[in-house]
Amino acid sequence: MGSTELPITLDRDGAVPLQQQVCDQIVALVRSGRLRAGDTVPASRELAERLGVSRTVILRAYELLRANGILTARRGSGTQIAGEPAPAAAPGPPAVSAAPLTPQPPRPTDAGHTLWQPWEPPPMRRKSGSFDFRHGTPALSSFPVARWRQSLADAYGRADETTLGYGLAEGSLALRAEIATLVRQSRALHTSPDRIVVTNGATQAMDILVRALLAPGDIVVIEDPSHTVLRQIFGSSEAVVVPVAVDEEGLRVADIDARVRAHGHDPARVRLVYVTPSHQFPTGHVMSQARRRALVRWAHERGATVLEDDYHNEYHFSGERLPALASDQDRDVVVYVGSFSKTLFPALRIGYAILPRRLVQPFLGIKWITDRLTPTVDQEGLADFISCGAYARHISKMTRLYRQRRHRLLEALYEHFGAGVRLSGEAAGLHVLVTLPGLRGQDEAGIARRAAALGVRIYPASGYYVQDPPSEPAFLMGYAALSAAHITEGVARLAAAVQEPAAVRPA
Repeated sequence: MGSTELPITLDRDGAVPLQQQVCDQIVALVRSGRLRAGDTVPASRELAERLGVSRTVILRAYELLRANGILTARRGSGTQIAGEPAPAAAPGPPAVSAAPLTPQPPRPTDAGHTLWQPWEPPPMRRKSGSFDFRHGTPALSSFPVARWRQSLADAYGRADETTLGYGLAEGSLALRAEIATLVRQSRALHTSPDRIVVTNGATQAMDILVRALLAPGDIVVIEDPSHTVLRQIFGSSEAVVVPVAVDEEGLRVADIDARVRAHGHDPARVRLVYVTPSHQFPTGHVMSQARRRALVRWAHERGATVLEDDYHNEYHFSGERLPALASDQDRDVVVYVGSFSKTLFPALRIGYAILPRRLVQPFLGIKWITDRLTPTVDQEGLADFISCGAYARHISKMTRLYRQRRHRLLEALYEHFGAGVRLSGEAAGLHVLVTLPGLRGQDEAGIARRAAALGVRIYPASGYYVQDPPSEPAFLMGYAALSAAHITEGVARLAAAVQEPAAVRPA
């Protein structure tokens, strides 16, 4: 660790000797917390040169500080502030809680609005005896880090001035070509790279689309229930957000006009309709072919744009897989948004939007002024990871693993809750929606608290509904990041929390 830069200023015309000034200012830095136990101070020669004084001045000052227990000299570590250093503390004043900061709505008037509730808690830190059924978290321990590192190394090895400079706002051509191939093969979506823009995750793609399409007074239709994050993206605009219910066939397209009018608005002002047709969040329902045709037709007739969020695009476990909504090229009203957060890892922060040609330039303009570009070398590394076959091998391996874990979760739920437990969303994605039988009127939050006392974190479903929440306790349960043994034990503890609440004691 390098030495600390000491903010020392000397008064050469004052009555106090220079060495005493150095001593006094270092003591003041220690008392203020700017210097802490274990911090290394500059070598005497280095500090003397910086202050423009004789090295003897600094040597005498350091001797005085050592004599008073302020400094200590350790072989191989230089001269340091005395005392035991704080363990792995972040530099700077003063120590703060490690708890994450809580985001706030962008406008004071949004506080308490149903669109902003609830903020999801952070993932539970994995510790012995804890089981976090968080949805949307892939099996990160199974990610092929060594192969990914090789792709990044290859990308840096090929990097030139163009790659290391301000690259294309639309993203690496190599990556966009690979994405075009992926969606053609897996989603029957035929597109060209010039309709693809790489973004910092799917969230940025949706935010840019909101900025490009919506003006004050316009209307956004969202699914109800839906993810809180996307509700917040739309809610932070000056558009009106209208929730429309979903059922087993997906968004109730025939209800859109009536729901918009019930909110006191003209359906002609609908500019954007958000859907998750491949695995509705959080119910997991797959939008039927009839509803898909009806939605595309409705949007075409109204001049609206459909935002297709295919957040679990690679993982499908049963039944026929329907093509993406955006595969309907005739009407060209669908924006397809995907990312690599679930297939690879969330911290990669690479997503993409496949756009109708009329939206490419407006979308790209906003991308350009917000962050200029998504890191180019990371994109080149991802393109290499896909082109060499590592991506396909990883998806194949994860599909097998997730199928096994999904099967174990369903088995465990039936074992402990019987045939009455209701499940949806098990055909695809990385979570299921679980409705517990015979508990009408019981409090989801209470069940979640009792489960947490036993080391199990589950996620109540009611917060994802703007209207008409479930009448019985329902929870999102992700399984991708848990081993079969942990799934088994976690469900057993959940059953204990549900069936014998009075007996629950903290683990």
